[in-house]
Amino acid sequence: MTDHTIDLKAAKPRNQWWDVWDQFRTHRGALIGMVIFAVIVLGTLLGPFFWDVDPKFINIRARELGPSLAHPLGTDQLGRDMLARVLAGGRITIAVGMTAMLLSLVLGTLVGVLAGYFRRLDGILMRLTDLFLALPLLPLLLLMVMLFREPLVLSFGPEGGIFILIVFAIGVTSWMHAARIVRGDVLALKEREFVLASRSIGTPARRMILRHILPNVMSPIMVSATLGVANAVITESALSFLGLGFPPDFPTWGRLLNDGLPYINLSPERVIWPALALSALVLSINYIGDGLRDALDPRIRGR
Repeated sequence: MTDHTIDLKAAKPRNQWWDVWDQFRTHRGALIGMVIFAVIVLGTLLGPFFWDVDPKFINIRARELGPSLAHPLGTDQLGRDMLARVLAGGRITIAVGMTAMLLSLVLGTLVGVLAGYFRRLDGILMRLTDLFLALPLLPLLLLMVMLFREPLVLSFGPEGGIFILIVFAIGVTSWMHAARIVRGDVLALKEREFVLASRSIGTPARRMILRHILPNVMSPIMVSATLGVANAVITESALSFLGLGFPPDFPTWGRLLNDGLPYINLSPERVIWPALALSALVLSINYIGDGLRDALDPRIRGR
């Protein structure tokens, strides 16, 4: 009896997420990217507790100073501490990237699942997706910012209004690729035996999608999420660099690049530090996405 019990325990199947982790950790770039991403996120979140300088504090006497013990990354043309501004800008940039990614992922997953599962909606939703893909992204973003900036600022304030505007603008213009990926997986899942068996016993469409379809398309959704954060961060930085993002006294990494560009010959570090932070964040997220894509693919897992 004891030997039989031991055999049953030994034959217990292993959780598939352990297999995913085993494959993920073989991707050296993904592990390094995860460490860099964790350092950046923890640094921006916990940094103000160790470096409590106000990023908006103006000290004209300390303007355009180089790196020192009092100001490790120097100061800008108004004497504001660059380290404090880089930390504050990182929190805003990451918050915009995460929130915009969630919005685009919800829209893309919703459109992809509906288009793939319901044949009568497929043509309409895919033509809508093609329409959004055909629109020029940057002019569309600029138009949305110019049209809705003032009403949102008046309703939610300069910081809250711009945050809502940037997140909404990025989210509604970046869901198309996720929708097409999810739709393709749903079309394949519809022909699987367990879905056909569940449909044959009269399972409602809503229950079918929530219980059988969505759990099996989580892999491409997770990969799209990681790449969506990088795309949202770059888009927000581009808008801020063009002067259409947050107010000048509300730093983001793109805004810091914009502010430091006129002084690049005198103080190149004002451009170097936010550019390095932005590049490290985007590269780390892309490497994490590559590792997740390989780890979640059952055809690669185990090699």
